[in-house]
Amino acid sequence: MQYKDFQDFLYFIEKNQELHRIRAEVDPVLEISEITDRICKRGGPALLFEKVRGSEFPVVTNAFGSKNRMCWALGVESIDILVKRIEEILEPDIPEGFWDKIRLLPRLRRILDFSPKRVNDGFCKEVIHRKDATFEMLPVLKTWPQDGGRYITLPMVFTKDPVSKKRNVGMYRMQIFDERRAAIHWQIHKDATRHWMKAGRVGERMDVAVVLGSDPAIIFAALSPLPEDVDEVLFAGFLRQRGIELVKAETVDIEVPANAEFVIEGYVNPDELCMEGPFGDHTGFYSLPDKYPVFHLTCITRRKSPVYPATVVGKPPMEDAYMGWAVERVFLPFIRKIMPEIVDMHLPPEGVFHNFAFVSIHKRYPGHAKKVIYGLWGLGLMMLTKHIVVFDNDTDVHNLGEVLWKWGSNVDPKRDIIIVEGPVDALDHSSPLPGYGSKMGVDATRKDASEGFIRPWPDEVKMSEEIKELVSRRWKEYGFLD
Repeated sequence: MQYKDFQDFLYFIEKNQELHRIRAEVDPVLEISEITDRICKRGGPALLFEKVRGSEFPVVTNAFGSKNRMCWALGVESIDILVKRIEEILEPDIPEGFWDKIRLLPRLRRILDFSPKRVNDGFCKEVIHRKDATFEMLPVLKTWPQDGGRYITLPMVFTKDPVSKKRNVGMYRMQIFDERRAAIHWQIHKDATRHWMKAGRVGERMDVAVVLGSDPAIIFAALSPLPEDVDEVLFAGFLRQRGIELVKAETVDIEVPANAEFVIEGYVNPDELCMEGPFGDHTGFYSLPDKYPVFHLTCITRRKSPVYPATVVGKPPMEDAYMGWAVERVFLPFIRKIMPEIVDMHLPPEGVFHNFAFVSIHKRYPGHAKKVIYGLWGLGLMMLTKHIVVFDNDTDVHNLGEVLWKWGSNVDPKRDIIIVEGPVDALDHSSPLPGYGSKMGVDATRKDASEGFIRPWPDEVKMSEEIKELVSRRWKEYGFLD
């Protein structure tokens, strides 16, 4: 599945009966959020609000709010197809002779095809607003009663390193203050913050382009925990299996997706901060007000008939639970490449991505589980995970009942729990300081004498395969229909 643009994706999911059109007029202040929240909690369809009070543009929410829609967004029917594609890239066939090298050439050519393509024009420039550009023309949502204002919630924020000129695309919410100013919430651990701090050191203001709506692969890439300086647009090209077309923005020195619905251009000054928040966040709590850079609007370009994309976050599960599920599955092969003993990993939606990581491993030696815990804390944004719990390879880490059973049964708190201090997620309101607090690792694997456990470890209660097969054969004889 390949899409020309965001609206092409919406057409596809509507054709597959996973989009619901709402033709009644709705208010972008709280009403759209309440409707979306109810539908998300039911596992319902994407929502297209055709008539939004105060705006000429329709709004879509919950576009990625199911496993089906998330897979379709990435161009596959099953996430396993994409995982296999990634594993093939990470484990390439090593050519042993001349003909093996020749056979690899088409694959190498395909990889080059994933690179971004520069074009001179695109849908995103069908209408250009310069002097008349204002945030008020957009149907920006207020999602929860105590929010500090209206927020852009599904932006792809394009920045460039002022020294290396390397691009970064991240997803950072924006609070609207007035017609031409907003706060941009990039946290201290993010690449955009690193770019902004570098700009400050060289005494320059930094160009920013905020893209709303494009190929879903770019949206996914923007929220993905890619290593520093890995190009999200190239990653999106790999996901889509073709290069993403980029066009030069009008007033900033940044290239943006040519098929975007909206492009909001502007800049941030190196020494200008403002209070942002509160905001009803994906943690299910309001994130506290704090100081963030001020974004100054210089231009808005758009399609002639654009759709404004938004997401509503709050108490899980919401749409972002499915985004997080896709991140978990897609990036597991990369983690396994570094730590091949890992069998599986699960970041439960209730853990809001950074509170819990359940991991199963092939345990081979004393202290192996603790080695994995420390290794994960040293791996990119996994450093922010508050609780990492490691199990044996026969534990289904996606089964919360089994996880709690093994956790409660296998753990001696004094022996098996590690407490360390270090960086934590900026949205963790329980930490004593913003972005700094304690984290816990739990070894929930079986123990033996090699780890000082001198008692016999009991076997799990299981029926013999012979009796299970016997009962299965005679099941209908017992009077059961299923």
